[in-house]
Amino acid sequence: MDGIEHKYIEVNGLNLHVAEIGNESSPVVVFCHGFPEIWYSWRHQMIALAKSGFRAIAFDYRGYGLSDQPLEPEKATLSDFVNDLLGLLDALNISKVFLIGKDFGAAVVSSFVLFHEKKVVGFVTIGVPFVVGNPLKNHDQLPEGFYVYRWREPGRAEADFGRFDAKTVVRNIYILFSRSEMPIADEKQEIMDMVDSSTPLPHWFTEQDLETYSALYEKSGFRTALKVPYRSYGERTNKLPVNPKVQVPALLIMGEKDYVLKSPGMEEYIRTEKVKDFVPNLEIVFIPEGTHFVQEQFPDEVNQLVLSFLKTHSQP
Repeated sequence: MDGIEHKYIEVNGLNLHVAEIGNESSPVVVFCHGFPEIWYSWRHQMIALAKSGFRAIAFDYRGYGLSDQPLEPEKATLSDFVNDLLGLLDALNISKVFLIGKDFGAAVVSSFVLFHEKKVVGFVTIGVPFVVGNPLKNHDQLPEGFYVYRWREPGRAEADFGRFDAKTVVRNIYILFSRSEMPIADEKQEIMDMVDSSTPLPHWFTEQDLETYSALYEKSGFRTALKVPYRSYGERTNKLPVNPKVQVPALLIMGEKDYVLKSPGMEEYIRTEKVKDFVPNLEIVFIPEGTHFVQEQFPDEVNQLVLSFLKTHSQP
C-alpha cells in the first residue's frame, strides 16, 4: 500500500507485526491503535507523514492482527503493551519519538509518557484524552447494557461474537462506534444485536477496508482484545507517579460527535481543560462532524493538524 513495508520485530519474546514508511533518518512517529482497529487504521496518516519527511511506524499489539498471541491472553495487561512499545523502540534503536494514540491507544501513550517522558518529543491522542488511572471510575451510573460492562463479563462477548464471523463483528462495531450515542444494549439484547444486517457501513469506510480488518481479526481472534482493554480496566500493574504530570507538548483531537464525549465527566474534563492539570502544554482541537473514527473519517483534516504539531515541535 503506497510504499508501506511490513516486517516482524521480536519484542519481549513475541514477534510483533510492524508497518513502516519513510526514511530511517527522519523524525520518528509511532502509532498506537484502538479497538477494533489495527495498524491499518493509520494508513492515511502514515502515507501523509512520510510524504512530509517523517518516518511513520504502526504496529499491531501483542494478540492483535498479525502479531503473536501472548501465551496466556487472559493474563495480558496494559503494561504489557506499554513495555512492548518500549521494547520496540529499543529494538529499532529509536531514542526519541513522537507518539500518536487512538481510543485505548491513548492510554498506552499516556502510560508510556508518564514512565518514559525523556524518550518522547511530543504526543497526540485522538478520541480519548490523556488518562491517568482507571478511566471507568466515573461510569458507575451507566446502565447494565453499556458495552464495556458487557464485554468485561467473562464469556459474554465470546458468546455474542461467536455467533458471527470476524467480518460481521468488525462491521457491527464500526457502525456502532461511528454513532454519537453511547452503545448501550437493552436488558435482553446483546451488543451485536444493536446493528441490523441491512445497516450500511459509514460512507468513509469501504468494503475493502472491512475486508482488510476482517482478515487481520480472523487471524488473531478477539481473546487478547477483550482482555486489553476491556477486562484490564482498573488493574494496577505499574505504580503511578505521585505527581502524574507530563511537560512534553501534546495535542488532543476530538470529534464533536464522538460518543466518548458522553462518558460521565469526559466532556467536562476536556472542555474545562481539567486535562491540562496533567498535560499543561496541551492543545485541544474539536472537528465539528467528527465521530470516534475521525482519523479515518476526515483524514485530510487530521493529517493537517498532526503535521502542524509535528513540524512545530520537531527538533532541528
